[in-house]
Amino acid sequence: MRKWVPYLFILPTFLIISIFIYYPAFNSFYLSFFKVSVFGNRKMFVWFNNYIDLFSDERFVRSFSFTIVFTVVTVVVSVFLAFFIALLLNQKVPGVRLFRTFIFAPYAVSTAVAGALWGFMLNPVVGHVNYLMASLFGVQVNWITTIPYAAYAVIIAAIWKTLPFNIIFYIAGLQSIPDELVEATKLDGANVWTRTWKLIFPLLSPITYYLVIMSIISAMFQSFAIIDVMTRGGPGDYTTNIIYRIYLDGFRFSKTGPASAESVILFLIMIVVTAVYFKFGRKSVHYQ
Repeated sequence: MRKWVPYLFILPTFLIISIFIYYPAFNSFYLSFFKVSVFGNRKMFVWFNNYIDLFSDERFVRSFSFTIVFTVVTVVVSVFLAFFIALLLNQKVPGVRLFRTFIFAPYAVSTAVAGALWGFMLNPVVGHVNYLMASLFGVQVNWITTIPYAAYAVIIAAIWKTLPFNIIFYIAGLQSIPDELVEATKLDGANVWTRTWKLIFPLLSPITYYLVIMSIISAMFQSFAIIDVMTRGGPGDYTTNIIYRIYLDGFRFSKTGPASAESVILFLIMIVVTAVYFKFGRKSVHYQ
């Protein structure tokens, strides 16, 4: 009897995961091979037609392209910017704890609230950003409704929301680097640039390795609220990524089959990206 006790403890968790993760995932894969009526009372098996139709659909191709651009820019900028900010916040200067508090504040804000805040600040009429740009440069931009500025707006908001999470990990990593190593490089005559890229950044490679994966997941899956609140995928479908396309097709247009196929494609993209990064990114990771 005792050998079954551990399984009894994990049973509630397994049931919850099965109901809310495994079953919906399997059901999406199953429905991706069907054409489903609007009311869901009729289904017609169509093999791979949903997948074929998607890649011949210009809207999905644009969503796929925007997802790649949005993810790459968000991940690269948020990781490297977080590293440089962490370097500054790791300095022993007066008031550094206060600066850390201000920097970490966006992490406590939900994604939807972050989108609402940036939507207000980038508002062409009452937004603070346009007020400053008009005061300093005499320029005003319709950030939310104009191409390509709408893409810039959602990317800025996504980076702002992701940045504190990355900074927290980098500061923790910087504080674990022995001061003796840094002092030794100073005695050897290494300048700041050399110390940063030849010593500090390689020592933080395990953290970078983890943050890149988490940032990719955030950019692909957690960007829905920002896009929905700020642009609703517009203007047109210019800022519609795959996760928002799944929402539009599945819930607004009641196209269950194509939406299920899109979710499977997004899942496969994450598998491929993660597998490739695990295979080639691990080579540049140096554990102490």
